[in-house]
Amino acid sequence: MTELTSLTIAVALDKMRAGECSALELTEAHLARIERLDGDIRAYLTVSADFAREQARAADAARAAGGERPLLGIPIAIKDVLSTKGIETTCGSKILRGYHPLFDATAVARLYEAGAVMLGKLNMDEFAMGSSTENSGFFPSANPWNLDHVPGGSSGGSAAAVAANMALATLGSDTGGSIRQPASFCGVSAIKPSYGRVSRYGLIAYGSSFDQAGPFARTVHDLARILAVIAGPDPLDSTSMPTPVPDYFAALAGDIQGLKIGLPKEYFAEGLQPAVASALRAAVAELEGMGAEAREVSFEHAEYCLPAYYIIAMAEASANLARFDGVRFGARVDGADLIDSYKKTRGAGFGEEVKRRIMLGTYTLSAGYYDAYYGKAQAVRTLIRRDFDALFSEVDVLIAPVAPSTAFKFGEVTADPLQMILADELTISANLAGIPGLSVPCGFDAAGLPIGMQILGAPFTEAWLLQVGAAYQRATDWHLRSPELG
Repeated sequence: MTELTSLTIAVALDKMRAGECSALELTEAHLARIERLDGDIRAYLTVSADFAREQARAADAARAAGGERPLLGIPIAIKDVLSTKGIETTCGSKILRGYHPLFDATAVARLYEAGAVMLGKLNMDEFAMGSSTENSGFFPSANPWNLDHVPGGSSGGSAAAVAANMALATLGSDTGGSIRQPASFCGVSAIKPSYGRVSRYGLIAYGSSFDQAGPFARTVHDLARILAVIAGPDPLDSTSMPTPVPDYFAALAGDIQGLKIGLPKEYFAEGLQPAVASALRAAVAELEGMGAEAREVSFEHAEYCLPAYYIIAMAEASANLARFDGVRFGARVDGADLIDSYKKTRGAGFGEEVKRRIMLGTYTLSAGYYDAYYGKAQAVRTLIRRDFDALFSEVDVLIAPVAPSTAFKFGEVTADPLQMILADELTISANLAGIPGLSVPCGFDAAGLPIGMQILGAPFTEAWLLQVGAAYQRATDWHLRSPELG
């Protein structure tokens, strides 16, 4: 059973096609592993065992009838920020406890259409606000490599489930690094697509101009398989782009001879954990050994990314979370009158970090401060996008650390909200500019905690990033290592 849960998607599909295992057997193996391990890791908020078995049986019947689909019978799991019809969707918040959507998010629906089997919904920082999953409204998730350390966030459950072999792949969302940072902390591969590449329909919003869904998996090849299914325009989402989706699999076989790599000096500055810096230098050297050319570049407005991002993101959070008032869906606390009910519902339903961001966002949007803060931050965002345009006119990709350090211990930074915010300082620029970012494992620190390499590209160049990542994984084995969990 353990052998079945350690497969890649590609190998699992081959085994099912060859009759060496069934979709139901593969699903049962994952459900058994979740039951055995998730009491310690706590990656799942909901395990949809009966639904998964039903889908697995349907997948076996379809295959027996000669049908074949890209993910037929593959067990996956979904971050609880994506709507799933009839299955509780909470965004990791008590205010949405008991909410069962009437529809599936487009990304989820496309996975179902491709034959995927949904194991359950994954833990996250409440409304995707956080970098450690310690802000979940229910419980924190643990890092499978060391249960005393966080898995990152906000998609901590998504990363931990793949690292612990409790799903072959998962979906997460990335507003300011929430796919790439937990992937780095947990030693798995993950990609944040360009803004507009994957439909946001059914992705419950935190920052509408930043949020983007994307996959976690063990290998870049598996990421390409998932992304090929969920990418593409959607008439239900006005922000999805009509840009054609390329053949991601064709890109995977390409070499990187002559690849021009930019190393933003601002991302390799003081404060980087020495083990992280060393691993990144070794990874770049590996790429150079395959024919790539690396050189230092400068990201002119890097110092303004953090303040610009948090001003805009908190403003958007304030607007997006206004709908959660206990009237239409989710939990409700009755008060003396309607206003009192609003106050009590939101006071009891939202956690401290969510309240903090709503208050700051409301402040920056208020009369007298809108132009001074929000308007100026949007102007800075334009400058940051221009910085990336200039850099990608000189180099093909940028390579940088995902995070300044490896996974920190529980409680180590929660007392200082600013320290938690700094965990995203190397990832948020990609969200401000709407560009894609890939995280792949590239080493470990002395304590045995994973380190990730971030590969950034121009808008809608996911195929190019996957090609670079696949070349790196052909030359290294970091992505093949798993924590010893039994």
